[in-house]
Formats: sequence, structure tokens, C-alpha cells
Amino acid sequence: MKPLSKRRLVAWVRLLAVTRAAENHLREFLRVNHATTLPRFDVMAALYRHRDGLTMGELSRALLVSNGNATAVVDRLEHDRLVRRTPSRTDRRAVGVALTAAGVARFERLAADHEVEVDRLFGALSTRDLDTLNDILTRSKGVTA
Repeated sequence: MKPLSKRRLVAWVRLLAVTRAAENHLREFLRVNHATTLPRFDVMAALYRHRDGLTMGELSRALLVSNGNATAVVDRLEHDRLVRRTPSRTDRRAVGVALTAAGVARFERLAADHEVEVDRLFGALSTRDLDTLNDILTRSKGVTA
């Protein structure tokens, strides 16, 4: 039997492979079925969770991306009138960003289809499998979510 450290390494590689495959599938799903990108979906999801909006800095930190990456995505969403920028009343350097009503409606449609697709991707997992997987991931040291 392999040492525990090697078995953990194999588990990590498998977890990473599944994650990458699912992410690539969802990127393609969003592109083909909704003419959008995963980064746009992620920005909209973060803003949907924070209905009062976030500053650009908060958005970047929430998404673990650079300010430049967040700005580029927000620029496109603003062009499509799915988000609006608002200068901060208290800090001239800060700009808030929030979903517009059209952005909320668009995200809700995307999120519903995204959920159906994720459900399909992981449809082979039973309730027991999911409970076990969630328990294992929760107990994993050094990983926070």
C-alpha cells in the first residue's frame, strides 16, 4: 500500500482534475448557451450576494483577482447595462459597483441554468456521496471556504 502522503497527493491531483474539468465545462456551457463568460458570471454572482454593491477593491478581494481584471469585466458589464458604478460619497478614490435591475434579472436566469448544469455534471453522486464529500472537504486542513 502507498504511504499516506502519496495517497493524499493522488487525492489532490484527482480533486484538481475534477475541478478543472467541471470549470472548463461550465465555461463552455456559459459561452455556448448564454453568450457570456465565467468571469462575468462570477462578478455578477458576487454582486448578487451583495445587493447594496461592493467597492471595486472589495469585489477584487471577493473574487481573488487583481483590480485590473475586475475592472475589465465590470467595464463590459457596465457597457451592457448590467451593472452601474457609483462614486463613493466618503472616499474620492473608491467606486462602488452594483447590479442594475436588468443585471439582477439576467443573473437569476444564468444562475438557474448554471445550477441545472452543475446538477447534471454531478448527477452520479448520491445524497450520501455528497454528504461524505462535503464532510471530507470540511475536515481538510489548510483549506478554507
